[in-house]
Amino acid sequence: MVLVLGLFMVLPIAMALWVSLLHWDGQSNPFSGSADFVGLDNYRRLFTQDGLDRTLFATSLRNTLYYVVLTVPLQTGLALFLAIAVNQRMLRGRGALRTVFYFPSVTSSIAVSTVFLFLFQGSGAVNRMLGWLGVQGPNWFADPRGLVWLVLGWFGVDQPAPTAGGPLGLSWSEWFAGPSVAMSTLILMAVWTTSGTFMLIFLAALQDIPRELEEAAALDGVNRRQLLRHVTLPALRPVLFLVLTLGLISTWQVFDQVYVMGKGAPGNTTLTPAYLSYSSGFDNADYGQGAAIAFVLLGLILLLTAVQRWVLRERDGKPGRKGARRAAH
Repeated sequence: MVLVLGLFMVLPIAMALWVSLLHWDGQSNPFSGSADFVGLDNYRRLFTQDGLDRTLFATSLRNTLYYVVLTVPLQTGLALFLAIAVNQRMLRGRGALRTVFYFPSVTSSIAVSTVFLFLFQGSGAVNRMLGWLGVQGPNWFADPRGLVWLVLGWFGVDQPAPTAGGPLGLSWSEWFAGPSVAMSTLILMAVWTTSGTFMLIFLAALQDIPRELEEAAALDGVNRRQLLRHVTLPALRPVLFLVLTLGLISTWQVFDQVYVMGKGAPGNTTLTPAYLSYSSGFDNADYGQGAAIAFVLLGLILLLTAVQRWVLRERDGKPGRKGARRAAH
């Protein structure tokens, strides 16, 4: 196992770290001295040097931040709700419901992205349904405005012209524009396709909670809401951390949906760091820049996972009769 991990994980990571310090076009041997060693210049171009590289990187961070902040809570909450629903002992057809809820998770993401692309295009089914209701639907994947300015535009408030002063070269109006309609569609698709997998994880954890806890809560007069808050959720804390971590990693690394549904369009509002890393290497032949973006993304994921672990750390000990009595009180 150590040899396998070293050969297929540690060694490639070390090689990629070396490439991030080079200006390499992918044609020559990066270890032969033919590639230009630039040190931390690839990282400086992302954070401190004005130019297209920093603008695109900041735009990808902004887009992915909205994607993560909206997708992770929605998919986690929906998965927990579905797990609690299908865990009811008196519910009929539990097996069929579990299959239905889980089915989108096993469907190819490329196929689902293609279907969503046809659904939300100008002549797609969504616009036709809106037309039946007398609503003229927009061209969903052509409007680069964020939802904040899109809604404000209905009241006659236009987005101001971009100005300097915001983080990483983006103006504050761009940072707070919200996700575009196209990115919102990606969020909707991600929640729909991932909630089933997390539902199964929550379901397995719910079935492992001792029934003595529920019986103790019932004896103390705890209602369903109090039982969920003071008994069930504390017992699910390790699993909740797992689900949130998996959701955090997958959302920050989103790539295939972006590649299928526009490659960053419209106006780079669906651009993500993962796709930007790919584009830098395979489209622009700047593999050093692409590797640097990948390692910045790795650092962000590790940092946010550590923060998440600290927030969800154990504080009150294991839930039990004491928690049930506290809920009843």
